[in-house]
Amino acid sequence: MSERIKIVDCPRDAMQGIHNFIKTEDKIDHLTLLLKVGFDTIDCGSFVSPKIIPQMADTAEVLKAVKDIKHHSKLSVIIASEGGAERAMEHENVDYLGFPFSISEQFQKDNTHKSREEAFQSILNISKRIEGSNKEILLYFSMAFGNPYKEEWNVEMVNEWAERFAEIGIRRINLSDTTSVAATKDVQELFSKLIKKYPEIEFGAHFHSEYSDWHAKVDAAYQNGCRRFDGAIKGFGGCPMAKSDLVGNTPTEKLITYAESVGAEHGLNLFAFESAYNSAIRVMG
Repeated sequence: MSERIKIVDCPRDAMQGIHNFIKTEDKIDHLTLLLKVGFDTIDCGSFVSPKIIPQMADTAEVLKAVKDIKHHSKLSVIIASEGGAERAMEHENVDYLGFPFSISEQFQKDNTHKSREEAFQSILNISKRIEGSNKEILLYFSMAFGNPYKEEWNVEMVNEWAERFAEIGIRRINLSDTTSVAATKDVQELFSKLIKKYPEIEFGAHFHSEYSDWHAKVDAAYQNGCRRFDGAIKGFGGCPMAKSDLVGNTPTEKLITYAESVGAEHGLNLFAFESAYNSAIRVMG
């Protein structure tokens, strides 16, 4: 039986750094097309301050517009506070509350105006708040492979935070190469170590990369047990809060090609993907 790769498309990540506001109806139409593809998850919006990410100010409207569409994908939104979690809780069709937790203290403060300990407490409070609901926390370990601030980083630091989150019941963590600094050997070591040590947690990969250098990191993660990968069509997007030039996402179309090259199933409707691909170019290109 062949392996299965979960492919996640991230229009939220692709759109959030675009300065000109994308019409809400265009976002709705694009998400509607993505829902036909069969992605495991779609990272479709965020409930953070519109002063920080104005592009995502209409997330609630977009979610309401697609709430009656039948599909098999999970919907994820980014939150960075307990207030954001409360807003996300108002939407039945949201499955994952994505919280960015940084291995870098500096980036945690820049991104969420919290220390790591304060962010940990917020995540603990949110996890208690959503008990018994259809919601689950999806944790993003930002700067999981290093940072541009010259702060200390090593695999054991990441492991220590993974252990703390495992203890409070977090079961999904994406390891994020926020500024495209990951060395292949670190990708290998981190996924290998964490997947073996915490079998109860699903570890995913969220790699920001130049369009030409995505393959080595994706392959290193896959060969060391990762089966969940985030991407964005044509590699659009990146993190506008990071102290670096905006490096794009792993191209979703390359993840599809990679899955097929290693004989892994992805379960996507490629005809529907072609329509979504063309839509992304129209909306974001």
